Amino acid sequence: MRPRFTWRLRARSLELGPRTIIMGVLNVTPDSFSDGGRFLEPGRAIAHGLCMLDEGADILDVGGESTRPGSKAVETAAGEYTGVPAEEELRRVMPVIEGIRRERPDALISIDTYKAEVARHAIAAGAEVVNDVSALRWDPQMPSAVAQLGCGAVLMHMRGRPREWRNLPPLNHAIALVSRELREWSDAAISAGIAPDRIVLDPGFGFGKSFGENYPLLAHLDELHQLGFPLLAGTSRKSFIGRTLSRNGQDAPPDAREHGSLAATVATILKGAHIVRVHDVKPAVDAAKIADAILSG
Repeated sequence: MRPRFTWRLRARSLELGPRTIIMGVLNVTPDSFSDGGRFLEPGRAIAHGLCMLDEGADILDVGGESTRPGSKAVETAAGEYTGVPAEEELRRVMPVIEGIRRERPDALISIDTYKAEVARHAIAAGAEVVNDVSALRWDPQMPSAVAQLGCGAVLMHMRGRPREWRNLPPLNHAIALVSRELREWSDAAISAGIAPDRIVLDPGFGFGKSFGENYPLLAHLDELHQLGFPLLAGTSRKSFIGRTLSRNGQDAPPDAREHGSLAATVATILKGAHIVRVHDVKPAVDAAKIADAILSG
């Protein structure tokens, strides 16, 4: 049974558990692994976001910096991580957030960022969720910013940083590490003043996990319910799916992973994910309805 939660956001609440919430991915970047450059132009990004809403997306997750494998977040002497400058990230995402809100004032928007400055501007423009791949760890101002903003927060598990992933030692028990660290990071968020009912946890499929570590993590996803928070799962178009679907020694490219992504998405729902983050909204909406019917049965 998938536990139920009320997720408090900036201006509303979402009931999590009765049905799966669909989060559509809207990358406003030139170098995303899955659709780099397709929606960098604001008009195209806005049109795509509106299309995903029409197809049934509950949340649009707008991001202006890629965290694909090998991307470089630079560690400064102060321990901060900066890849794309905040000014450039804002230049990419703000016209899109504002444009979508102008066309659909009730649209629920998440900002995919690890920078407090970007989070503040996006929430001021109408976004209601901060989706931070670093679980509020890379920008020392982010925990207090999210607490002050009173928005929803997604804390994702990332092992190392993208440029380090190829050299990380293997994991014997992926679920144990993810569970332990997500507990530590959610405790830190609460200590910073973020209310527990604003937090959602994401195990970070593909983020510092090798091919052989993602499937055990998916198989044991329901064990993360013991942490007491709703779960978000993003398996869409990930490289471990491409490896599974390989032919003639070549991994399936991102645009040939739709069916495999759909299978993985359904598996995460059956394992208790409350929210699924997807690139292809319409098939995910239909698949989630079937998975939800199985859960209710």
